[in-house]
Amino acid sequence: MNFSYEAQPTRVVFRPGASVTATVGEAERLGLRRVLVLSGARGADTAKAVADSLGDLCAGLHTEARMHVPAEVADRAVEVAREAGADGCVAVGGGSAIGLGKAIALRTGLPLIAVPSTYSGSEMTPVWGLTEHGAKRTGRDPSVLPRSVVYDPELTLSLPVPLSVTSGVNAVAHAVEALYAPDTSPLIALLAEEGVRAMTSALPRIAAEPSDPQARGRALYGAWLCGSCLGATTMGLHHKLCHVLGGTFGLPHAETHTVVLPYALAFNAPAVPGAIGALDRALDTDDAPHALWTLAGDLGAPRSLAGLGLTEADLPVAAELVAQQAYANPRPVTTEGALTVLEAAYEGRAPRVAASWSTP
Repeated sequence: MNFSYEAQPTRVVFRPGASVTATVGEAERLGLRRVLVLSGARGADTAKAVADSLGDLCAGLHTEARMHVPAEVADRAVEVAREAGADGCVAVGGGSAIGLGKAIALRTGLPLIAVPSTYSGSEMTPVWGLTEHGAKRTGRDPSVLPRSVVYDPELTLSLPVPLSVTSGVNAVAHAVEALYAPDTSPLIALLAEEGVRAMTSALPRIAAEPSDPQARGRALYGAWLCGSCLGATTMGLHHKLCHVLGGTFGLPHAETHTVVLPYALAFNAPAVPGAIGALDRALDTDDAPHALWTLAGDLGAPRSLAGLGLTEADLPVAAELVAQQAYANPRPVTTEGALTVLEAAYEGRAPRVAASWSTP
């Protein structure tokens, strides 16, 4: 056994029904006096409630977060934070709001508190992302890792079922790739398997009864575990595909992850039998890629890139962009290999795992 593991220094507060008071407590614990509250348009009402609860600690409310964190949106938010004299930020919402908070932290060093209302898992990672000139770039920096994360299942009760499903599968993707990352470890393997099990068992219950607090809580628990995997390891082909599809072609984030995951996993499966074994256990199946594809489809999630607006002419362009960039993956990724995955995901057909694979 040969591995290294570095724990992320984030405080997690899991408190059903008490996100507002818990957020105030976390701001006070960090010694903050002028906090800028961030959200997107969809989470503005919840963000306003948090801002109001902060009282004199609130330096302002900024509700302009957008998907994939466009650079101009990040620039404006940094300007707002500086003009307000903020000494910290609270990001309320999903990956877009938390991503904007990270952009501010990266540029200013201000501490960030995250209050997630989706299952993206971004709150548990030191990974930031910005989209500029049609390309999404990402990086890692300890300054963007939230100092505190407040989980409240009640904040997710109004999350629409379609977004709950795609956000949840997005979280599962983090755990899947962590299982075969070059910097994985026994602890990450445990977190990943349990995270997949928790999330995939919660999603059907949420689809059947969206207001079930127990199911919502289990999904947030799964998101925490899956996000922790993302924060501790290096992601591979799946995430690179989704960054290109989102940053260059403007495809929606969670939906794209949901469509691509079964096909990226099927591509890598012959090279990672141990990871597949863990996923089979978590999903109670003998074909993890097909089980993920079936789960998403049964819950009404999109199954094809064509359905998300990608065109057939975009496929070779995307494949070339993916193959041009170096990143860790258990199988080498050529333009031809990336195109094979993209074509299957474009059509939305059932994923198929090759019988065997060996390094050329």
